[in-house]
Amino acid sequence: MGRDIRELRSAWTRYQRHTFHSPSPALAPWVERYWQARWDYAEPYRQKIVPYPNVHLSFGGGRADINGVCSGYQIKVLEGRDHVFGVAFRPGCFRPFLGASLSTITDRVVPATEVFGPDLPTTLDVPTMDAFLLKHLPDDDPRVRQAAAAVGLIAKDKGVTRVERLAVELGLSVRGLQRLFAEYVGIGPKWVIRRYRLHEVTAHMAAGGTIDWAALAADLGYADQGHFIRDFKSMFGEPPTWYAQRY
Repeated sequence: MGRDIRELRSAWTRYQRHTFHSPSPALAPWVERYWQARWDYAEPYRQKIVPYPNVHLSFGGGRADINGVCSGYQIKVLEGRDHVFGVAFRPGCFRPFLGASLSTITDRVVPATEVFGPDLPTTLDVPTMDAFLLKHLPDDDPRVRQAAAAVGLIAKDKGVTRVERLAVELGLSVRGLQRLFAEYVGIGPKWVIRRYRLHEVTAHMAAGGTIDWAALAADLGYADQGHFIRDFKSMFGEPPTWYAQRY
């Protein structure tokens, strides 16, 4: 079967619109952004969604859900004209809202009422969502700040390619770091490191031009190009040269 031409060379922009908004300053330590996606497809479209270590609160299709961190890519079928509104919580920061280890909802979708109660907002805009979340703002938790700082370090420092180095940077044992991530991030530090390093690959794709795959793999800390390709395919569902055709 050939590829859907609607996924090639950024053709999706003709069918989808995405907008992003910042939360109020009081929510900024907990919430990374609000987002909204609208689409219009005459024929069903298989949308690939690649994961990040964020928990999302989403409203769409008559549902309100908490989407735990996904360990792999997902396929969502979009059809007709519809939209979804979402809240992306900062990595490591949803645990106080949930009141349990984030690992309990990894790769799961649970009704939002199980976390926030029955009185969910029906008006989906930034002021309403700000007001709603401020009512549910949890108490301060220093471990939240520690987990968020750990993910932030991974995101900004491409030299962090190994769990052992991250543990040293944070003054933790490897086991202590793994426990922190299981409890507050919902997925292990090795996965998070791999995800942010692979984000750099898609940034190269978006920039255009020729990519030296072997050199890029080495720059990201991979021992060989084959290992890099396997990691990329497990995260994105297709090899990097195939995925690059989307840009």
